[in-house]
Amino acid sequence: MKTGVDHIIHGGDYNPDQWLKYPEIIDDDVRLMKKARINSATVGIFSWSVLEPEEGVYEFGWLDEVFDKLYENGIDVILATPSGARPAWMAQKYPEVLRVEESGIRNEFGVRHNHCPTSPVYREKVREIDRRLAERYGSHPALKMWHISNEYSGECHCELCQAAFREWLKERYHNDLEELNDSWWNGFWSHRITDWEQISSPKYRGEDHVTALKLCWDRFVTDSHISFYENEIAPIRELTPGIPITTNFMRFYDRIDYQKFSKKVDVVSWDNYPCYDGTDTLKKAAETAFSHDMFRSMKGGKPFLMMESTPSVVNHRPVNRIPAPGTQTLTAVQAIAHGSDSVQYFQWRKSRGGHEKLHGAVVDHSGRDDTRVFREVSATGELLEKLKDVAGARSRGRVAIVCDFENSRAVSHFCGYNNVRRDYLDECVKWYRPFWLSGVCADVIAMDDDFTQYDAVIAPFLYMLKNGTEERIEQYVRNGGVFVATYLFAVTDEDDLCRLGGLPAGKLKDVFGVIAEETDALPEGINEIAAFDGKEYKAEHVCDVIRSTGAAVLGEYGSGFYAGQPSVTVNSYGKGKAYYVAFRNDGELAVDFCRRLIKTHGIKKDAGIAAPDGVVFRKRGDFVFVMNFGDGDAAVTLDREYQNVSDRTTVRGDISVKANGFVCLKTL
Repeated sequence: MKTGVDHIIHGGDYNPDQWLKYPEIIDDDVRLMKKARINSATVGIFSWSVLEPEEGVYEFGWLDEVFDKLYENGIDVILATPSGARPAWMAQKYPEVLRVEESGIRNEFGVRHNHCPTSPVYREKVREIDRRLAERYGSHPALKMWHISNEYSGECHCELCQAAFREWLKERYHNDLEELNDSWWNGFWSHRITDWEQISSPKYRGEDHVTALKLCWDRFVTDSHISFYENEIAPIRELTPGIPITTNFMRFYDRIDYQKFSKKVDVVSWDNYPCYDGTDTLKKAAETAFSHDMFRSMKGGKPFLMMESTPSVVNHRPVNRIPAPGTQTLTAVQAIAHGSDSVQYFQWRKSRGGHEKLHGAVVDHSGRDDTRVFREVSATGELLEKLKDVAGARSRGRVAIVCDFENSRAVSHFCGYNNVRRDYLDECVKWYRPFWLSGVCADVIAMDDDFTQYDAVIAPFLYMLKNGTEERIEQYVRNGGVFVATYLFAVTDEDDLCRLGGLPAGKLKDVFGVIAEETDALPEGINEIAAFDGKEYKAEHVCDVIRSTGAAVLGEYGSGFYAGQPSVTVNSYGKGKAYYVAFRNDGELAVDFCRRLIKTHGIKKDAGIAAPDGVVFRKRGDFVFVMNFGDGDAAVTLDREYQNVSDRTTVRGDISVKANGFVCLKTL
């Protein structure tokens, strides 16, 4: 990984531009950073109005001083570009830089990410400010990385974007309207298009029922953000070719296809804000672990960065509870265990005003260094220094969960079956969680990633198959792979056209040895019974009615008109196995199924550690991280001798892990 450092980054968002009238505070910040063992500061996010207070008038003196002070005190700089929020003078003089909403109304100046990504004016202004930043700081020894914009999001429906969308469609469909009409099935409701100008973005007051149009718009929105990003980084690549570039993604913001966007950044980074409020801690920890592994998988197992996390409380939830003591450090350890080379906070010092003035920070409004939060951050920094050798270590999963961003959008668009409960992400986490609990490293991948490196691939609710996926699944299983599909599998192609000839589509009927003939949707609170491996489970929300054409039946439905028909099957195909789980369950089935899968197919765990429910472990490089997300202290039995990283003692046999705590071990 090109991070420019050989240690764990410990830092976060630092906004000295908000404190220029308080120079004593900026001086104190450096002192406090050193005390908290902060080694990096992300500077410049949302600072455009200070960097360029008037068009063409630049003021870099304050940033020069910040760079020099940080460098002199051994603190690296991650320099952010300010494009996430434009100054008011720009919106006043060039209103085209502001977005147009789906309603057709142009936004007024305000908030952030309120820009049109297509606007030539905005692109020129962004490129110019970035060029000046690169010219001025590109050779400064403190600069270790570029942070581009901040949490790209949203969409614009202005005429510039409409025209760009039409050009995008012309390229996708080879400038052939008949190809588009056929792919979108536009004969339905007499929607055939005879002129490209007849097409516009999906809108509630216009066309919002053609799912292929909506999928294409989703893809265009992703591509427009990527194009804007590539425009923004052009002068940075030119002037600082040796400095790595990142931009911070959000947990599972599927309006932008991060699996595609990630190919454009040097280092993947994301903002981690789990809601540890004393409820469902283990579930939330699993969701966070899933997100870590998803972002890690985007670069083939290379380390990622946790660009933001809260050192204490947030301000954006309905009720913002203080996480229990120790949670911040446990969150940091979980990130490192799953492949992060950084622990970073939003933010260093609390803003005095504005929307996030009550969001947690390392330094509170009091400015004191004896608070619980400051002490915990300092202790985290001390631990990260002891974990220096884990930096750069890669992790690769034994199994993969297919959680595809484009499929997520397709699932959200179709009309049919159960229109109330879809929860695609929840389904993916549900099938990830048993591996996480069992100590099996799992990658989270797109459907067009390489399957061949995995012992098993699980594809929950893979409703849409991109071109070529059917063939890749067939080859993977034929060559010895284990593939698991669940209900509503391979229903449509990448334009959301239903596949002909029955489901699963094409060769997949032979691979799985089943035919899915109908799908039953169950209202909330009404369940059927389905069996697997001699045990009964609750079938809820969706049940595929299938019949075997050669697959071995591992369980049958026990109720409904389809009682006695298969609920779970496995088929031998070539050298491999293909499983089909025909119903949705609350998660109990996934736990039992995946544990059987691990045992049956000899899937290797990270370590032979024996731990009770709520305690999980993950191996990274020479380190094993044991983390307790349960309700109380737990006894764990080690499988060998280790060194306890905290005190460098040798440990073996039984150890105790405190509730909301962890033990970092190094193999000997």
